[in-house]
Amino acid sequence: MALIIVESPTKARTFNRILAMSAEKKGKYFVFATMGHFRDLPHERIAIDYAHDFKPDYEIIKNKEKVVMQLKKLASENDEIILATDLDREGESISYHAAFILGLVNETWPTISFEGKKPIKRIVFHEITASALNEALEKPETLRLNLVKAQQARRILDRIVGYELSPLLWKKMGKNWLSAGRVQTVALRLIVEREKEITAFKKEHYCQMYGMFDCANKELRAKLVSYKGEKYEQTFKLTLFAGDYEYTKTTISKEQTQVIRNDVTSDSFCVSDVTESVQNRYPPPPFTTSLLQQEAFHRFGFTSKMTMKLAQDLYERGLISYHRTDSFNLSTQFVFRAKDYIVKTYGETYALEKPRGYRTKSRMAQEAHEAIRPTKLENEMNSLLAKKKGKKKTSLTQNHEKLYSLIFARAISTQMKEANIKNIQITISSQKGYDFLSEKQQVLFDGFLRVLNPEFVKNNSTSFNIEKGTSSLLKSSNIEELETKAPPRYNEATLIKILEEKGIGRPSTYAPIISLIQDKYYVEKEYRYFIPTKLGSAISDYLSVAFPDIFNLDFTASMEDGLDGIAEGNMDFIQLLREFNSPFQKVLDERKKDTSTIDIEEEINELCPKCGSKLVVRYSKFGKFMACSKYPTCKFTKSFLKTVQNKKCPTCSGDIVVCFTKSRKRFYGCSNYPTCKYSSWTLAKIVVL
Repeated sequence: MALIIVESPTKARTFNRILAMSAEKKGKYFVFATMGHFRDLPHERIAIDYAHDFKPDYEIIKNKEKVVMQLKKLASENDEIILATDLDREGESISYHAAFILGLVNETWPTISFEGKKPIKRIVFHEITASALNEALEKPETLRLNLVKAQQARRILDRIVGYELSPLLWKKMGKNWLSAGRVQTVALRLIVEREKEITAFKKEHYCQMYGMFDCANKELRAKLVSYKGEKYEQTFKLTLFAGDYEYTKTTISKEQTQVIRNDVTSDSFCVSDVTESVQNRYPPPPFTTSLLQQEAFHRFGFTSKMTMKLAQDLYERGLISYHRTDSFNLSTQFVFRAKDYIVKTYGETYALEKPRGYRTKSRMAQEAHEAIRPTKLENEMNSLLAKKKGKKKTSLTQNHEKLYSLIFARAISTQMKEANIKNIQITISSQKGYDFLSEKQQVLFDGFLRVLNPEFVKNNSTSFNIEKGTSSLLKSSNIEELETKAPPRYNEATLIKILEEKGIGRPSTYAPIISLIQDKYYVEKEYRYFIPTKLGSAISDYLSVAFPDIFNLDFTASMEDGLDGIAEGNMDFIQLLREFNSPFQKVLDERKKDTSTIDIEEEINELCPKCGSKLVVRYSKFGKFMACSKYPTCKFTKSFLKTVQNKKCPTCSGDIVVCFTKSRKRFYGCSNYPTCKYSSWTLAKIVVL
């Protein structure tokens, strides 16, 4: 028999189901799940030997000793060992540690060689299906050591930065639970710098006028755009930390609006110009990890962590291809099966003559050579997840179905014909020189939009024909008082987007980074947007000044390129570690000489009920709390609850405060808890003051 090693029990069950369907393979394999990583660097010390080429001192993870014993026992009972972990660097690392534990590789740091004591095979696949698994078993490979080295280099780099800088923060701020990270701190800095840019932005008030016109018995809403050829709208550009930001405003002041309104009320209008153009709109590329996380956030409000958990479940059950990828590639088998599905479901007019491909932006697609796509097309997408009558209920939820449907539609749409959209611009001019502009769209052929955006097709299916010279009657006008918009705060989707654009982190790192900076209370969420806490701002400001090169966007991106170079076999990983560590240690030694401290207390307008002194807001590893400013003389403390302005409890009229579940999900409760136990997930039903 052969022992197949995978990471998770779900993946093991899918393997067993597939193998059991083959009479040839049934009973010839035993599938064992390691339950993720089982060998890693210990938590209590840095475990990196600088004197011996950064040699890591790996240990068996606590509570994983039983897993290792089982693995060794099974290996001794089977003739062949097959490593079948995920195809990215983390998966390759788990396979490597399994081979090391079983004595199948010889590690004389930093070189690795194979002992050859027992046949060892590595199988790689992009989906967990019968065809993919059978093909992988027929064409086994060997361990991809360059990927192992790239993973170890990242692990060592992150360990050096985290374990060397964190104690520095402890001394600076008097908190021994703080942490710094090579990528985590850069993500935090993006949020902190954006908040500074928002604060520095000077808002300006302006107005925008709209007119409702009757043109040939058709109602048109049009925007005032110019007067005697001079445009009202102006565009401004700001250079920010993460790139340029553009915003617009008109030159129409509140004082001018009444003059303009009086002018146009006594004016006459006609259609002075009609511009029509037909545009081919092409489908967006299939999902990569970051695009999936962004779209799931926009469509369903899923956090990146939740999206990755759902995608992991779908992948391990054989429903989608591997979900950690930078690639836009789709397999030949998929695109031809997709064409058959499109013809059968929507008709020949929606199918392409030749498959459509997309150019991957990333120089290296994290070793995953396909975009995220469904593995099956022969059934309707919903039937794959349906709970059939008379059968055992599946553990898949409605959220799994939502994400699967999103992936299915996106992948299918890439192989559908482009949509044809007619863009119509109608200029309505007055005798006095005012120009109003109305823009319309008409879907001539829906193409891929039939799958991806049927609502847009429905709302823009009416033909719209107005000829130049048509008289127009201004029926009404309205003024919108506006102000220029500051750069927007980051939410999960936009933060992931900028991290990817800047080359910071990789698909597998986005969700852990975003979770960590929230768990550490460096940032808070306000209506889905990130706001830095005083603690997070203090950490970012200190580290960005003390270590300007390390927490620079370009430097962090160059380190990612270096790790990619190791994975490709183009760079020596010990050389990369040396080039980073030498200047880092030099700056670190200088910073350790600075004995100054940073105060992160926040003053509030509330007095201590015990001694009458001022209360302050402090931080612990459990979050914010209020304490007496005379500590340790007075040891009064109480929980810090953020009050929602202009909202009152519908039960007792108490203040509404922001609360969190153990899993950090936000809800709203009454400040008089436990006397009043009112709570709500949303603010919509709560009484407005």
